[in-house]
Amino acid sequence: MNFKAVTLGVALASFMLSGCSSITMLRTKEMKAVGDEIMVKNDSAYKALSAENDSLKAQLDSVKAQLDAAAVAQKRLQAEVTLLTNRMSEESVRRDTRQEEIIYRLDLLLGKSDKILAKKVVVSGGSASAVMESDADAAKMVEAETMFNAAHSDYHRGEYKLAYNGFKQVYELVKKGEMAEGALYWMSLCLIEANQAAKAKTLLTNLVDSNPQGMKACAGMFKLASIYGKECDLERQKHYLQKIISSNTCVSTPELEQAALQLQAMLDFRSTDGRSAEQVCREQMR
Repeated sequence: MNFKAVTLGVALASFMLSGCSSITMLRTKEMKAVGDEIMVKNDSAYKALSAENDSLKAQLDSVKAQLDAAAVAQKRLQAEVTLLTNRMSEESVRRDTRQEEIIYRLDLLLGKSDKILAKKVVVSGGSASAVMESDADAAKMVEAETMFNAAHSDYHRGEYKLAYNGFKQVYELVKKGEMAEGALYWMSLCLIEANQAAKAKTLLTNLVDSNPQGMKACAGMFKLASIYGKECDLERQKHYLQKIISSNTCVSTPELEQAALQLQAMLDFRSTDGRSAEQVCREQMR
């Protein structure tokens, strides 16, 4: 009886343990299934959020690109406005200068015309023709002075070719005298600005040689010295500087003082490595 009871108890305990084990396995499967479902849902949510994030990033990149393009367009517009403003300002200055020049020429012409008309013509022998010739010369000088002023204005506006042609017309009209010298001198300056130093040297040499006591002789010699200095032909530069200093015509002129300073600097030149001034000059030109 006791044996049967023990056997029955063992059997019952085994059954209960087996049942508990099955329940535990079932619960484990259920929990695993729930966990897998949660993981699937989380993965789907992550993918959805990632896709939404990518979409937002693309939109932000597009907006940034639009803003960058707008900024570039704004800068370009500002540059164009600035350029247009500068052009309008330059045109206004040019127009005002031109108006002042026209007024000046009119005043000049009217003044000269009054002087010409005020002259009395005395008709006796050859006096009439002499006075008429004098009037013609005065009219020619008025025309030459007008063209000279126009060419001078063109030079200062940077219109060197136009200025050169104007000064050339003045020279061909008057041929000699102070205005002719001035025209030749300014023609050479136009050539220098146009990078035609060789032609400028020819003009200046002719001016200096043909008019050693002329109004533009000192300025012409100093300009020749400057050209030869830039070309590193220091002997010719020194030659013209010495001519300025030794010329009585250049006494009390700005060119005399400048020539003396430049010549003194050339005489005082000493290189640290024994090179000549001309060698140093040519190396600096490279």
